[in-house]
Amino acid sequence: MNTVHKYLKGDQFLWGLILLLMLVSFLPIYSASSSLAYKFSGGNTFRFLTRHLIHLVLGGFFLYSVHRLNFRIIGKFSIIILPVAIVLLVVTLLQGTTMGGANAARWVRIPVLNMSFQTSAFASLALLVWLARWLAKPRDFTLFKSLYYPLAIALTLIFILPADFSTTAIIFGMTFILMIAAGVPWKHLGKIIGIGAAFLTLFILIVLAFPGISNRVDTWKSRIVNFGVTDSDASYQTDLAKMAIAEGQLFGKGPGKSVQKNFLPQSNSDFVFAVITEEYGLIGASGVVLLYMALFRRFVRIARRAHTKFGTLLVLAAASGMILQTLVNMGVATNLMPVTGQTLPFLSAGGSSIWMTCIALGIILSVSHTDVEKVVGESVQSQEEHENAEAHV
Repeated sequence: MNTVHKYLKGDQFLWGLILLLMLVSFLPIYSASSSLAYKFSGGNTFRFLTRHLIHLVLGGFFLYSVHRLNFRIIGKFSIIILPVAIVLLVVTLLQGTTMGGANAARWVRIPVLNMSFQTSAFASLALLVWLARWLAKPRDFTLFKSLYYPLAIALTLIFILPADFSTTAIIFGMTFILMIAAGVPWKHLGKIIGIGAAFLTLFILIVLAFPGISNRVDTWKSRIVNFGVTDSDASYQTDLAKMAIAEGQLFGKGPGKSVQKNFLPQSNSDFVFAVITEEYGLIGASGVVLLYMALFRRFVRIARRAHTKFGTLLVLAAASGMILQTLVNMGVATNLMPVTGQTLPFLSAGGSSIWMTCIALGIILSVSHTDVEKVVGESVQSQEEHENAEAHV
């Protein structure tokens, strides 16, 4: 056990949950990708499984490397990483590509790895880490101008908005949660909401006046207006997802036996939870939910035990993305929310999502062993020295 703790530092229970999720992810990825394999790769299902393995290996490397760092160093890196993320967002808007037939330019190509990378995922984590560091320092929030600089950075979300409204909304929600946790007064948070709403309204008006800027406004409008409508043309994705969930019943059809995966768009990413429910039933889906709940409970425990304000905010910054993504993905699959393109951490296919999830988990583990265990260890050592001194007297 000491040997394991030597190499895998931090919260050991969290490590176990991460490794379990990685292991479990192969079954739904392999099954949900089968229909795509027959459409695009001549029936070679192992191609998708191999790609997922590569994503996990790279993600594991990022996870291990980041978790060995002191979280304070990570905070300092964010000063450099955030401008890089902004540049990547601009590049994505100018020459991004489409994926899987989607009409949204959100990716840039990585020629060396022959893979595509979703820059908004990287930018969201960079922004939140930087904001956690900024908010951790003493601020006079009685002056609204004290929020000017982080708000100016948050407005870089305008580079994500033209192609991905749902991600922009989630990132804005995460920054809002972080500011609440940091103790920003509610009257200032209200002003932030007003500024955000004003920018969104301005963007929509510009797009309506110049339609060539973005082709996504009509898609957003259609998804929101048609949410809950039973028309087959408007809700075929959610109808198929609900059919998959209903057909799963209590114990499911069994691994690989989903029928709706052959018809569901993005069955291995956006609607993977519906496929899981169809194959493993209510029991299996509940197990997945409990697994995520245990993961999130661990995040809360680490955040509460952090010795510094920055450590607490950093855990919240890294965890909020995973929590909101999970809730949105499951909410879409169960028709509790309009359709969006959010993945289920680890269980959905996609390199960008897995890599950013692993980096975020590495940050949380870094806090758990440099701001939690270290403090506890120092406290125990101090107590032992005190007891030894009393015994000597």
